[in-house]
Amino acid sequence: MTAELATESTALVDAPNVVRELSDRFGDQCQYQETVDGIPNVWIVRDQVTEVLQYLKHDAQDCFELMFDLSAIDERHRKFRADQPPSDFTVFYHLMSLSSDQDLRIKVPLRDEDSTLASVESIYPVANWYEREAFDMFGIHFEGHPNLRRILTPPLWEGHPLRKEHPARATEMDPFSLPDEVQDAQQEALRFVPEEWGMSRSTKHTDFMFLNLGPNHPSVHGVFRIALQLDGEVIVQAVPDIGYHHRGQEKMAERQSWHTYIPYTDRIDYLGGVMNNFPYVMNVEKMAGIEVPPRAQVIRVMVSEMFRIASHLLFYGTFAQDVGQMSPVFYMFADRERLFSIVEAITGGRMHPSWFRIGGVCDDLPDGWYEMVTDFCDYMPARMDHYDTMALQNKILKNRTVGIGAYNTAEGLDWGITGPSLRATGHDWDLRKNRPYSSYDQFDFEIPTAANGDCYDRCVVRVEEIRQSLRIIRQCADNMPEGPYKADHPMTTPPSKEFTMQHIETLIHHFLNVSWGPVIPPTESTTLVEATKGWTSFYSISDGGTMAYRSRVRTPSFPALQQIPFISNGFMVPDLIAIIASIDFVMADVDR
Repeated sequence: MTAELATESTALVDAPNVVRELSDRFGDQCQYQETVDGIPNVWIVRDQVTEVLQYLKHDAQDCFELMFDLSAIDERHRKFRADQPPSDFTVFYHLMSLSSDQDLRIKVPLRDEDSTLASVESIYPVANWYEREAFDMFGIHFEGHPNLRRILTPPLWEGHPLRKEHPARATEMDPFSLPDEVQDAQQEALRFVPEEWGMSRSTKHTDFMFLNLGPNHPSVHGVFRIALQLDGEVIVQAVPDIGYHHRGQEKMAERQSWHTYIPYTDRIDYLGGVMNNFPYVMNVEKMAGIEVPPRAQVIRVMVSEMFRIASHLLFYGTFAQDVGQMSPVFYMFADRERLFSIVEAITGGRMHPSWFRIGGVCDDLPDGWYEMVTDFCDYMPARMDHYDTMALQNKILKNRTVGIGAYNTAEGLDWGITGPSLRATGHDWDLRKNRPYSSYDQFDFEIPTAANGDCYDRCVVRVEEIRQSLRIIRQCADNMPEGPYKADHPMTTPPSKEFTMQHIETLIHHFLNVSWGPVIPPTESTTLVEATKGWTSFYSISDGGTMAYRSRVRTPSFPALQQIPFISNGFMVPDLIAIIASIDFVMADVDR
């Protein structure tokens, strides 16, 4: 593989400093690849992966303290791979240096017959679940991993779903059957064996009790299970078990056109609505070179912040409910319904409007939108003050959450925590401020932070974010630009519907783009947004076709659940309920 990486690559003269630094440190085995998103890609040989990542986290000139993502690509059917070494499978590591505001993508080529790589979970703890996912989806083995087993599919699942040979549709498979012996084997494979979960049944003086929390339980906020090892009521170990909600979002992206995949994104964080469309459409626009008109950009910001408020109101109410307050959730759901009536008036939908389009939005703002939006902005501040008295300053809520499940900034970054949960530790990184997109740099708003990183502070940050979102929405309404709501570009989809019955060319264009979608040039790109629960990104690869060759969806909830043992061991079961409530996750965002 060393010889394969020694191919002619992009000259390092104009490469970013970190690329030249790696080349100087690790020699000519490092190969540089440019991509349209501007993130430097460095190919390395697999024998160097632990050494390179250790260096980048601790010893580089600008240390990369966050492993944002880790996954793989099945390269075997890909046609356009200029300036890339031969590879059947590629494992990539998306690293971020928040201190120096830069990204880096490390890539490792592997052969199908020898797809083995060293685990890096001892360097970046968040890599544990990501490596399990790559093993489950692609069959890549990570040597030295403490528990390399399937994470999203059942234990006896056959094959690896994100390999190209794995069927994408049920019609490509034999009719389903479940003979008694197969069902018995499946049930036996699901039997709880503490030792397989890294738990002991007893110590010298204690026999432990094991308790299932979930997978169907109101306090786990979805189809989610935690296996608890208890000494009395004290948690010795809490092991999350996910995968009950897995729907194959990334596989579906490979069989949907660039346009028809948009509704699927709504269902990832199903409380975030168009916030899920946002990184996807911006990423496709970046790949296609589409410039979005100012009006469309501001409309996107306004509606996205509405969904941030809607999501945070649900979090706020259920958080209070989980620690013993029944009333707040009813008040907050009433305000959420009021907000959804505005969303419905603008988009025609409520929770999943699928309203963003490649190049802009689906339609222009309707008559009367300004009054509805500004009335809500005037109405909510007094309600937020009331909720402060009702919930946030309530002694019971404080007693249940202050000092519980705390972590500092460095620990949060180790576990891939982003967004409000990281800002609760005092770290003020917000993509809307630090890397503004879609006109966020034109708005006046603050980034709420807290100091202790506990359950209470994670709530405090989200509550203040509601107020800041109201400021942004009001500025959008008062300063909405004139002009088109969608780019005039041949790859935007679809053309204006009102012209389809007047011009045959428009009708043909409309039909082809909706049915097949635009043809995106061969390239690859990642786009991140500050979503409701943290940072969400889409990493899409085009092979010059009408659908993605590979789409990677990185969500904030997946690493957040992996952190549960770290912040809950030693607490009691009621404290775990508060910790789960404070994370703010949905299982569709975890399992995808």
